Amino acid sequence: MRAVLAPLALAQFICSFAGSNMNVMINDISNDLDTTVQGVQTAITLFLLVMAALMIPGGKLTDRYGRTRCLNLGLAVYGIGAVVSALAPGLAVLIVGYSILQGVGTALLIPPVYILTTLYFTDLTSRARAFGSISAMGGVGAAAGPLIGGVIASTISWRAAFAFQALVVATIIILARRLHDPLPADPHRHFDIQGAILSAAGLVLIVMGILAADNNGWLTVALLAAGALMLAWFFASIRAKERSGVEPLLSTSLFKNRTSNLGLITQNLQWLMLLGTSFTVATFLQVVRGYDSIQTGVIFTAATVGLLLSSLAAERFAKRRTQRTLIVAGFAVTVVGIVVLIAMVNRNASPWAFVPGLFVVGFGLGGMLTPSVNVVQGSFSDELQGEISGLSRSVSNLGSSLGTAIAGTIIVAGLSHGAYAAAMLALAAAGVVGLIVAMLLPHGLRPATSAAAQPS
Repeated sequence: MRAVLAPLALAQFICSFAGSNMNVMINDISNDLDTTVQGVQTAITLFLLVMAALMIPGGKLTDRYGRTRCLNLGLAVYGIGAVVSALAPGLAVLIVGYSILQGVGTALLIPPVYILTTLYFTDLTSRARAFGSISAMGGVGAAAGPLIGGVIASTISWRAAFAFQALVVATIIILARRLHDPLPADPHRHFDIQGAILSAAGLVLIVMGILAADNNGWLTVALLAAGALMLAWFFASIRAKERSGVEPLLSTSLFKNRTSNLGLITQNLQWLMLLGTSFTVATFLQVVRGYDSIQTGVIFTAATVGLLLSSLAAERFAKRRTQRTLIVAGFAVTVVGIVVLIAMVNRNASPWAFVPGLFVVGFGLGGMLTPSVNVVQGSFSDELQGEISGLSRSVSNLGSSLGTAIAGTIIVAGLSHGAYAAAMLALAAAGVVGLIVAMLLPHGLRPATSAAAQPS
């Protein structure tokens, strides 16, 4: 089954890589395309937001058009987006290629990755191991993205980082030829277009409201209110469809499980902290301290090492501790790491002052990414794995976009006036909220009851 798992894990790796490698190329891109740090932040946030907004519809389309077909279509769209980004003459074209095309491609290809894995690996032990491998590859992609992207950008060009993504996607397409769809597609399956539009619009408006916070307070309030209304309309519409016997975009039964709801919140906050920390530290290093992309990437190696160590030890940890314990410990360790990042950077101008804190943050996050998703996936039967996978991915990617939007808005608004510490404190506060939520999880949650694990 390794031949089956390889393209699926590699697909998760490249999508996670795309979400983090841009952070170390902020100066290179802004100088080359004659834009600002805020412009690059907007492109990164929009990429993560497009994924979050379209992940649930992407999951539903797999039932109608087939898992392997959606996977290959997503890879093709992603690859085209990478090529467009590599050739972009300005920020607008970069947003089309990176934020939109690569975001849409990711939303199409990620749901099939997890649904196919659920279908290929039928017993819980092999399934948990398979999802653990995919989770590790996603974590490596997110954590190693700054280093790999930094090396490529410094030795060649930031454009070559997108060419690298296109080459990886081409490799995945070749490897994916051996994949087959265990279930036949149902072209007559109902697709909730209204629900897809309302959910996507609601998420986009909320994140755009956060991005507008440093420019116009009234616009922020208006966008946040409009987003909340859209989401309320979305939930009202899916309840109405269920009552009338029409299949909605998302079943309301997914939100009736208290354990799953708590797990989804922890997922959202984990990725908020990971991408928020990545953007904040990378921006501070490049814009304030003046480091280039490869120097920034090397410093981020500490987070990669920490995440890898805890991810590799995750199975051993899970045999000794419950899922709840691992998630609680993960949030506690991550908050400590953020505090260390604030304290050491304020006292020491050396770039190595970032290393201890980044290592601790990576170690804390790596130890709880898989348990959180295990809690969510393990709360539902196989029949609902497709829907809960899409919801889980959407919630995690929403966390990533919120992390970049919130921390990015704070630090971009005042790079030379203590904004770094303010942004990191906001992320620490999110970690404290996550710790409280994790402590509300029921005791005794073991991986033997889980069905899957997946990163952003």
